[in-house]
Amino acid sequence: MNAGEAAGSLTSAGASRHWLTVRSVSVVVPVYNSEQTLPLLIDRLEGVLVSLAVPYEAILVNDGSRDRSWEGICELAKGRSWILGINLLRNYGQHNALLCGIRAARGDVVVTLDDDLQNPPEEIGKLLARLDQGFDVVYGSPLKEQHGIWRDAASRITKIVLQSTMGARVARQVSAFRAFRTRLRDASEQCHGPFPSIDVLLTWGTTRFSAVPVRHDPRFAGRSNYTLTRLLIHAFNMMTGFSTLPLRIGSLLGFVFAAFGFAVLALVVGRYLIQGSTVQGFAFLASIIAIFSGVQLFTLGMIGEYLGRMHFRLMERPPYVVGETTRKE
Repeated sequence: MNAGEAAGSLTSAGASRHWLTVRSVSVVVPVYNSEQTLPLLIDRLEGVLVSLAVPYEAILVNDGSRDRSWEGICELAKGRSWILGINLLRNYGQHNALLCGIRAARGDVVVTLDDDLQNPPEEIGKLLARLDQGFDVVYGSPLKEQHGIWRDAASRITKIVLQSTMGARVARQVSAFRAFRTRLRDASEQCHGPFPSIDVLLTWGTTRFSAVPVRHDPRFAGRSNYTLTRLLIHAFNMMTGFSTLPLRIGSLLGFVFAAFGFAVLALVVGRYLIQGSTVQGFAFLASIIAIFSGVQLFTLGMIGEYLGRMHFRLMERPPYVVGETTRKE
C-alpha cells in the first residue's frame, strides 16, 4: 500500500483543509531516554496536528532506550489510534531509527523532529507552508542553537562535510527538524547499509531543497546524546559512506608530496653539483621518511575504511531490527 492509499486510514483532524495542499502528515520521532519529555511532546504535537485539519499520524521509534521510554510510548498510544510505537531490539543510532520510522510512514508528507522539545512542534506549519511552494524537502534552520561551544563547533564541521557529500547549497542549514514528501523514500528503498544518512538519501530523490528559520528551544530535560566525538564520527561515516572525498584527499596528498619529493631531489642534486657535497644529517633523512610514510599510511587507512564498509554491506547487516510495535494488525 502506498502513502496516498494509506492516507485515508490516518486519523482525520476535520473536513476543512485550510491553507495546506498536502493530503496527510506523518510525524516521525526517534526516541532515546526521553521518558520525561514524551508526554509533553505528544500533548503539544496533538494540538498542532489537529489545527492542520488533515489526516495525521505520529510514529515514535524507541531506539534502545535505557529508561522507561518504551513503556511511556505504549501508555501514550492507548486511546490514541494516531500514534504508532516501534521498539527496536537495541540502539542503532538516530538516523537508523529515523529510517525505520520513515519506511513505516503512511502520510503524504513526513515531518521529523527530535524528542527533546528543542524542535517546537508549533513550527511544523512553517515547514509545510514552504513545502507547498513547490519544494520536496524543507529544513527548519534554528534562529539560534541552544548548544554548548564544542557541540556547536562539531555541528558546523558536520554540516561542512554534509555540504560536500550532498552537493546542495542548503546543506549548511540542515537540521533534524525537516519535512519532505514521502515519495522520496522510494529513491533509497534499496539502501540497507548499517550507516545511513537521511539527508544524503534525500538527495538521491530530489534537488528541490529549502530551509526556513524556526525557533530552537533549550532542552526540557536531560542532556544531549550527541557529544563532540559522536558528531565527528557521524561526519566521518558520511564522508566514507556516501562520497569519495577522503580518497580524493589521499590522492591530492600523494600528488603534493610527490612534488615535494622531486623538490628535495632537486635540492640534493643541485647542492652536489654546486658545492660538491650532499645534504647531511640523520634528522633531515628521518623527517623525510616520516612525512612520506605518514602520507602512505593515511591513504592506506582511507582505503581500509572503504573496504570495511564494502565488507559490512556484503554481509547485508540490517540498519535496524524491529522488536515490537503498538499497532495491532
